[in-house]
Amino acid sequence: MRKVKVCNWFLFNASGYGLAQKDNEIGVEAVEPIRILQVVTIMNRGGLETMLMNYYRHINRNKIQFDFMVNRMERGDYDDEIESMGGKIYRMPPIRPGNYRKYFMMLDEFFKQHSEYKVVHAHINENSAFVLRAAKKANVPCRISHSHLAGLPLDYKFPFRLYARMNLNKNTNQFFACSDEAGKWLFGNSLEINNKLIIFKNAIDCNEFSYNEQIRNKLRKELNIENKFVIGHVGRFNPQKNHSFLIDVFSEVYRKNNDAILLLIGQGDLMEEVRKKVEKLNLTEVVKFLGLRTDVADVMQAMDLFLFPSLYEGLGVVLIEAQASGLKCITSTGTPKEANVTGSVDFLTLNLSAKEWADKVLEYNTERNTDLQSIIDRGYDVSTNIKWLSNFYTKNYS
Repeated sequence: MRKVKVCNWFLFNASGYGLAQKDNEIGVEAVEPIRILQVVTIMNRGGLETMLMNYYRHINRNKIQFDFMVNRMERGDYDDEIESMGGKIYRMPPIRPGNYRKYFMMLDEFFKQHSEYKVVHAHINENSAFVLRAAKKANVPCRISHSHLAGLPLDYKFPFRLYARMNLNKNTNQFFACSDEAGKWLFGNSLEINNKLIIFKNAIDCNEFSYNEQIRNKLRKELNIENKFVIGHVGRFNPQKNHSFLIDVFSEVYRKNNDAILLLIGQGDLMEEVRKKVEKLNLTEVVKFLGLRTDVADVMQAMDLFLFPSLYEGLGVVLIEAQASGLKCITSTGTPKEANVTGSVDFLTLNLSAKEWADKVLEYNTERNTDLQSIIDRGYDVSTNIKWLSNFYTKNYS
């Protein structure tokens, strides 16, 4: 293999697709990918993080590379894969009111040292204001704030969230959201902002979730749930996902149908609390805690119905995945209506009792709706959306 010396100075590539590294002696030019900085809390297996990885896997990494600023010192579930694909991970401390001053100084120093980033894509709700403020001071031309939620509980952090929100819009020049409700929740109802708002849908790999009878039979056998009525849920064990109510609903279902099984995929701070509740209700044998899984698409094949009683959602990408698997879904009215892509989603208010939710669950048959085309047509397929995102990054980088 012929070795080519490459110097370390950079020129913009005329195509706008990357940076050209040029050697003066022999005139050899090698195009480097442009690098986009994604700002997240930690790259664990949540909805936002899984969406980002879907795009990262499908983007042409010879032209566009993702790097990640994470606000945790520990490693995330996706870190190994990110690094294997050439992504860099920069670690920052958690964003807490007591360390704002130090955190702001670290952000300023980061952008002084990393002038290569012309596009910063922040996914951390109101706290995106702080990162984008530092990026603006460093003259980063494209500063994206991306809303993935449509609500948060009131707690001691509320005054600090309000402070961050007051600074968000003036430091952002590109406004993204996964739904209309998520956009209004984070950016407000300003006509000026709404005119700028880009609804960028949480796309999935439809082929990965396409229903497969062989996979269904294999997983049901492995999980010892053959000939059972299988209800599924995917989500972090945190207050937003409302696991306690989910268990109450399942308890009412099981009272009327002893063939019912509940599969719970995910981890989180409330996992042990939920496990204790399951034990107290004598449901240990029929509620299966599957933890974090790399084969969520396969496990969904084994389910008969998807139950998702969240307190609030920006969209709920797992509902799109469940519909791609052909599942009928029941979710709360805290989920935006846009999540009903195939017509297989019912919305129930959380003002109803667990028994009333259970009655709705028991009305369903297990016939699947394998309408992938509706998901593709409505803009939730990653292979289509990645073309738009690639063009957006390239245009705004150059």
